[in-house]
Order: sequence, then C-alpha cells, then structure tokens
Amino acid sequence: MCGDRPLSNTKVKLWDNDSGPDLDDLMADGRTDSDGRFELKGSASELTTIDPILKVYHDCDDGIMPCQRKVAFIIPDNFVNQGKDVKEYFNIGVINMQIIFEKEERDCVNR
Repeated sequence: MCGDRPLSNTKVKLWDNDSGPDLDDLMADGRTDSDGRFELKGSASELTTIDPILKVYHDCDDGIMPCQRKVAFIIPDNFVNQGKDVKEYFNIGVINMQIIFEKEERDCVNR
C-alpha cells in the first residue's frame, strides 16, 4: 500500500543474497497487480542454503525525487527448501510503503 491506495504496477524482485566474491542471483521478478498483490517463486544452485531477499522498487510519497526507493526484506529461512517446488509461500502481509525504512536506498536502474 501507499497510504490508503494499493501500490500497483510496482517492480518486485526475489534475490539470493550472496556474500564474498559470488554475485547475488536474481531468482524471480514481477510487478504488483492493481490491488498491490504479487507472487514470486525462484530457485538458485548453491553449495550452501540460499538467503532470499525480496526487494521492492517504488515511488510511494516520493514527489519528484530521481530514481526509485528500494526496500529489502529478508525472507525467513523456514520458507527455503530443496528443489524448485514451493512447499509454503511466505506471506509478507500488508505494508504501507510510506514508511521510511532504516536501510532504504535509491535505485536508478530497475524501472
């Protein structure tokens, strides 16, 4: 949500957050629907357990600022499983993206 409006047509990406010299892997991407809803599923080939992160790229309450606000949410480990089939989806719930998140960034590439 953006206040009392659905955050529609907003870019969302599911990444495997890697550390060290290994680059992060994009596992899935999409856009929110007219109600601000989305569903992503993805997989990555790793030697260790993946560390999924959901990134939301948006312009909620952004005025004429350049680029987009980027917010990352860590997906809990209990929603990670072996293989490509989803056993249980993580429901992130309803979030008002007017919030200024502590580690929020700006992104000029992912429109």
